[in-house]
Amino acid sequence: MNNSFKGKNGPLLIAEIGGNHEGNFEYAKKLTQLAIESGADYVKFQIYKGDTLVSKLESPDRNNHFKKFELSEEQHIKLAKMVTNAGVKYMASVWDPESIDWIDDYIQIYKIGSGDLTAYPVLKKTTERNKPMIISTGLSSEEDVVKSINYIQSVNPRYKEKDMIGVLQCTSMYPIPLSDSNLSVMDRFRNLTNLTVGYSDHTEGILALKYAYAMGAEILEFHFTDDREGKTFRDHKVSLTKTDVHDLISEIKLINILRGNEVKSPCEIEIENHHDITFRRAVYPSINIKAGEKINHNNLTTLRPNHGIDARLYDDLIGKTALIDLEAHQKLDWKYFN
Repeated sequence: MNNSFKGKNGPLLIAEIGGNHEGNFEYAKKLTQLAIESGADYVKFQIYKGDTLVSKLESPDRNNHFKKFELSEEQHIKLAKMVTNAGVKYMASVWDPESIDWIDDYIQIYKIGSGDLTAYPVLKKTTERNKPMIISTGLSSEEDVVKSINYIQSVNPRYKEKDMIGVLQCTSMYPIPLSDSNLSVMDRFRNLTNLTVGYSDHTEGILALKYAYAMGAEILEFHFTDDREGKTFRDHKVSLTKTDVHDLISEIKLINILRGNEVKSPCEIEIENHHDITFRRAVYPSINIKAGEKINHNNLTTLRPNHGIDARLYDDLIGKTALIDLEAHQKLDWKYFN
């Protein structure tokens, strides 16, 4: 169940290098190695070309920005091999749909960024690969999210399966205040879609991520860098370092311990310390009772420890007759009554 989105420590952890390499391939390799060492399940990139992402006439500055951050096909494949050869999994948001053809062999799960949630042609081309998909929902209304999921499922009905789509709560700003995390949206997504849910983080630090997991996130995505100090590109500010990811994994392990077993039963430590007896009550005489007296609410009480007749059987004693003299607070036995 949910094998596609199962991580080593519980939730699927995605270290998003994204554009933090800023177009520098050597720096991209450094970040990749650190992400490999972080313990994340997936190391993630963004694949794009400025001219196939942003109109050079309508938004020339943004077009130039993405051109500066481009990596070549050869460089992306080298990074993918670097990740997979290290025994970690590779993921990408493929913002240039034509690039799907040459990167597909390295991808087990496709990621749809918030900006592409309503780009139906991108959704269609990705869906046709018939691989699990994770979608982020920044910028979107509930209606947007449902319509996009319905569209994906209309293209390929297999995406109605829980292990084929992960839906991430996300707010598309860098950074966001904790109050804009809106982690409760995950519960709404779960009820609306019956799909896997998670959280894509744009806050600073690991606080929102660990609470998202405690609230049921099955996927955690976070930006990743080597160091936040002295960086001007906005994504570095909301990124985790290798040490931060180690701390997050430690918190996840602690949450797993605290979650424990979902089946409610007495713990071994409770039984070993006899608390099932000493903390619970039995029925006792509240006053001395003479042989032949009727048992009623006025001469019974319930006290700890649970010796003799369990407190749950209190009403069964009412109306019976004492066969022997009984002392207040003495342990009772059914043979004392008729």
